[in-house]
Amino acid sequence: MKPLCSLQLAAAAVLGLAMSGVSAAEPSVSIYNWYDYIAPDATKNFQRETGVATVYDVFDNGDVMQSKLMAGRSGYDVVVASSELLPNLIKAGVLQELDRSQLPNLPHLDPEILAKVQHNDPGNRYAAPYLWGTTGVGYDADQVKALLGAEAPVDSWDLIFKPENIAKLSQCGVAMLDSPGEIIPIALHYLGLPYNSQNPEDYRKAEALLLKIRPYIRYFDSSRFISDLANGNVCVVLGWSGGVYDAQLASAKAGNGRNLVYRIPREGAPVWVENLVLLNDAPHPQQGLSFINYMLRPDVIAATSNYLGYPNANKDATALVEQKVRENPGVYPSPQTMATLYPLEPLPLKMERVRTRVWSKVKTGS
Repeated sequence: MKPLCSLQLAAAAVLGLAMSGVSAAEPSVSIYNWYDYIAPDATKNFQRETGVATVYDVFDNGDVMQSKLMAGRSGYDVVVASSELLPNLIKAGVLQELDRSQLPNLPHLDPEILAKVQHNDPGNRYAAPYLWGTTGVGYDADQVKALLGAEAPVDSWDLIFKPENIAKLSQCGVAMLDSPGEIIPIALHYLGLPYNSQNPEDYRKAEALLLKIRPYIRYFDSSRFISDLANGNVCVVLGWSGGVYDAQLASAKAGNGRNLVYRIPREGAPVWVENLVLLNDAPHPQQGLSFINYMLRPDVIAATSNYLGYPNANKDATALVEQKVRENPGVYPSPQTMATLYPLEPLPLKMERVRTRVWSKVKTGS
């Protein structure tokens, strides 16, 4: 999940148009991915090794991507899709079951990540895990210590969900993702309720919890928090692991001395997986499978993890990932922490509407 600004997206669109000038006579593969979510030379190297040209397009919103695929005839072969979107795409017949005989690199995948994806893709029939991450707490350790003391509960959701804590932290700024599909499950889980509950009463309890802390949240945004955490405009964020990693890199580059930390609270947190899928109406399915297999190669996916700071789903790539990335517990959690993570899942339409109404009330504070 790589948020981007409108200028970046416009530039990416121009790049996509430039790359689309592939001769109809030569073999090609069309790819649809999040913006800036692959190593810069990956597609070029794939083309050099295989002779298959790549047509690359980007999106910055999973719902937009899903709508485009549901409409059919998108022209794409391979798409990067979040696990929680898989059930709807599978049910609608959008995805093609992967031909394992054409994917000799599948055994490199981590069984633990495959098990997480199985919640949304039973039997791992349609999706090959690509990159993954968690949603947790990023914070400026020095500012949090100054406001809450040395015993600040930085390893717990209490840091954000207890009014007495977040009220003090609001002095230096608290930001939160604009993502009801992640924030509300976190609130439910914190309350000891099913994170994917289908009981409307549970959502009223989550709503009450979030409304209590709403006065102390500066804003809800899924990209702004990165630069604000890096430059000190906020001191605590409920955000993505990769976003906080980006903030750490930006802070280090600026040399501002901020001690930024990412933690997965001990109570557990969502784990999300982005997957490589092949469309049922893919114009070039053979080339699509070839590209998926290429991205499953340990050295190839390790280069993407090194570039992005996100963990990959390839157990044999870990040793090839840079030490600063693979030994960062916020990027690659310990086995004990992995056991506390829960996968995001889609809700029936009726419950999705309930969740949407809750989020609307929380954002407006009324």
